[in-house]
Amino acid sequence: MPHRAATPSDADAALGRELYFLTLFRLLEAALLALLMFGPANLLSAEPRHPTLAAGVALAYLFAATLLFTLGRGSDLQRQALVGVLVDLALALTAIHAIPSAGTGISLMLVFNVAAASLLLPTRLAMAVAALSAIGVIGEFAISHYVDTGDPRRFGEPVMFALAFAGSATLTQALGRQMRESYELASARGADVAQLSELNELIIRRLPTGVLVVDGQDRLRLANEAGMLLLGDDGDPVGEQHHRNLAIASPALAKRLADWRATGRSDNTPMQLSAGMPEVVPRFNRLLAGSEQVLVFLDDTSLLSRHAESLTLATLGRFSASLAHEIRNPLAAINYAVQLLEESTDIAAADRRLLEIIHQQGNRMNGIVENVLGLARREPAKAELVELVGFAKRFIEDYAASHPLENDTLRATSARPTLNALVDPRQLHQVVTALVHNALLYGRMPGQPARVTLQVYADEVDTPVLEILDRGPGIPDSVASQLFRPFFTTSGHGTGLGLYIARELCRANQATLEYVPVPAGGGCFRIRLAMPNALLRR
Repeated sequence: MPHRAATPSDADAALGRELYFLTLFRLLEAALLALLMFGPANLLSAEPRHPTLAAGVALAYLFAATLLFTLGRGSDLQRQALVGVLVDLALALTAIHAIPSAGTGISLMLVFNVAAASLLLPTRLAMAVAALSAIGVIGEFAISHYVDTGDPRRFGEPVMFALAFAGSATLTQALGRQMRESYELASARGADVAQLSELNELIIRRLPTGVLVVDGQDRLRLANEAGMLLLGDDGDPVGEQHHRNLAIASPALAKRLADWRATGRSDNTPMQLSAGMPEVVPRFNRLLAGSEQVLVFLDDTSLLSRHAESLTLATLGRFSASLAHEIRNPLAAINYAVQLLEESTDIAAADRRLLEIIHQQGNRMNGIVENVLGLARREPAKAELVELVGFAKRFIEDYAASHPLENDTLRATSARPTLNALVDPRQLHQVVTALVHNALLYGRMPGQPARVTLQVYADEVDTPVLEILDRGPGIPDSVASQLFRPFFTTSGHGTGLGLYIARELCRANQATLEYVPVPAGGGCFRIRLAMPNALLRR
């Protein structure tokens, strides 16, 4: 919930307790005045100057004080304070005039009322109340002295009370202003802190790293969503009201924590907290120095491995680009030597076929170097119109000429005589070579020859498709989900980059490469290529 800064009305509302005590004190004053009038006769040292007026004022003040006390909590604070102090002034000054012998005590209590009301009122109203109090006390003295003769008081007494009213009102009003400003500043700072707290909580909740807070009894005090998911829960963060025992949620993690508390050393061996969740490496830190509460970070090893993988690929890209440049020089020398040998008359006719194969494979190797350089530089493919049926047949002839098949079978099939696609032919040749080589190597049943088929067809939306099918044991689901990850391989001598590069080359040609299991047995790598009019539709 968003927090707002405090307003002046909020600051006034915060002084409601002071208003309550003021109305309670007013009720006490009214009760004391009524006790003076209607209590035992010896409570007053002298008879009231106007007994009837004094009795009426006492009853009126008791009624008004009770009413103000009852309504004080539900009305506007400043209005209640202003109405209350005006009632105090009017009835207190009347009581002083009616009961001269109690005038000093009533005036003293009135000082408190004026000071308390000034605490709650704005500056102009507080000063107006102080001035009105001073004028009222001096005016009552003048009326009592010159109209009702026989008043024993001297002029210095009302003047001192007038100064007391003005001084107390000024002091408490300044105090009230500072209280309001302090409240507004505290509220503004509180709103900022609350917003920062919500922001921190949101950041921690959305962190991919699991975060747990564990107390000295191994109870989970707090946990973010990633932490609960790694523990095998539904991902709802743990709050203060929901404490789970770590030994029950994850005994292995609880043991790691106990070992860390005992030795101070962390075991960085990856561990799996629950079935189906990735492995994590726990890190422990005390929440505060000397505190039993421990902050546990659960670093997902898959995130770390992907980061390391991206760094490795970046390094490999730079290395492959450098290596490709180095390979081009000897390749150029080989091709030049082959050309010279082809011009020689001493070469037998049977050996010229070998020179042709060397020249052909040298050009293919040069094309592979160019493709690797293109991937490293993120260069776009040089797509052109390729007839897939003829391409598949020529590929089989070239592959069989340079790779003896012996008992293995490699053939091409198509339901259509021709099918065009938009692709870079050299890159497509490299992709198909890698897929066919894998199919001949792994796509065979034990003790049987490999049977690999290049199938060309158009799907239901007329997209050209080239499939490489084998009749081997197929690929398990657990392996198939990671086939195109860089450096993933099930072979002891493989690099794990062949399928990754093949897929990247397909992406460069706006094509897709996927593995499709064959229900009848075997495996299928499916290449969906761009249509001949793909450039027109972009």
